[in-house]
Amino acid sequence: MDLDLSALDAYLAEAGVDGYLVDADEADATQRYLSGFDAPDPYVTLYVPGADGEDGTVHLLVSALEYGRAVRESHADTVERGSDYDAQDLVEEFGQHEGSDRAVATFCRAHGAESVAMPERAPLGPADGLREQGVAVTVDRDETVERVRAIKTETEIDHVREAQQANEMAMSRAEELLREATVADGVLRHDGEPLTSERVRTAIEIELLHNGCALDETIVACGADAADPHDRGSGPLHADEPIIVDIFPRSKETGYFADMTRTFCVGEPTDRARDWYDLTLEAQEAALDAIEAGALGSDVHGAVCDVYEAAEEPTLRSDDTAETGFIHTTGHGVGLDIHEYPRLSTQENELEAGMVVTVEPGLYDPDVGGVRIEDLVVVREDGVENLTDYPKEFVIEV
Repeated sequence: MDLDLSALDAYLAEAGVDGYLVDADEADATQRYLSGFDAPDPYVTLYVPGADGEDGTVHLLVSALEYGRAVRESHADTVERGSDYDAQDLVEEFGQHEGSDRAVATFCRAHGAESVAMPERAPLGPADGLREQGVAVTVDRDETVERVRAIKTETEIDHVREAQQANEMAMSRAEELLREATVADGVLRHDGEPLTSERVRTAIEIELLHNGCALDETIVACGADAADPHDRGSGPLHADEPIIVDIFPRSKETGYFADMTRTFCVGEPTDRARDWYDLTLEAQEAALDAIEAGALGSDVHGAVCDVYEAAEEPTLRSDDTAETGFIHTTGHGVGLDIHEYPRLSTQENELEAGMVVTVEPGLYDPDVGGVRIEDLVVVREDGVENLTDYPKEFVIEV
């Protein structure tokens, strides 16, 4: 995958450093992005910009265990092992930490880097260790690579699209369970047993595994649980109450995430819940209409707030102490991280073509429950491409 790292080159030139170094495992999105490699244990990636307009180069320092696979799978220009820098001998002479630091410092210098920038959340130990070995370390507080990652290539967009297609199958499985449910004493039942949040989450996870995705957690929240936007939900699901299903899986092959939320009600919702659902659909449409390259994330968020405030629903924009109503931002970037730049919030992030963002307005109150509707879209020059092709139907009749 061809990466446009010109913005990273510009940052390194302005910072006056020779390279960009990441010391992390595969869970770090910047690590995976720059190296094109994934491994469960930390490894080192060094990016060195090219001279006179030439492409930069990527260099990996990995364990012997990962060496062969890194050579085959990464998109690095060079792959080396600790033994290439006498790491074991250095550890025996200077101890585990200093020995490793010496090896990494020699690796940096071998590729022309006497100074490096590291991500803001880089581990402190390796950063200080490099400094002690005479390699100057600058902290990249601008999270430059995250900004670079925000603009997706068409290949990356395809990865997100495929993950979202798997996500839709999982959502369909959740909705199927709700549609098959019967009601007894206000509680949903399936195959003679109470239908619980936990049972629906298990079905979602199984469906995702069948389609090459996995997730650590998901939200199936009913009633008062759904009034907290990040409550995962627990226990039996009830009829006549909104049920929020928010699924955000990651492709096991590509590492890219998807994200989608739908709200269902099995039975007869209250008039208040119906009004909230219709209002949230209107707010989402207003946000989608506001998105295009050059728009500000704050304006998209503002479009949602305008709809809610016109209906006299509280928002954090109108009252930053609000505990009910619209109490979160409108959306966030999605890619190798589930939450990444840009934000559709009060921050004035300028949207650029190729960014992938969620659009997820919602309303919350323990007396009503919660309603949220979320699509995943690509910012294009003249609008959006919606990667979500799943119905928005609130009521499931019994």
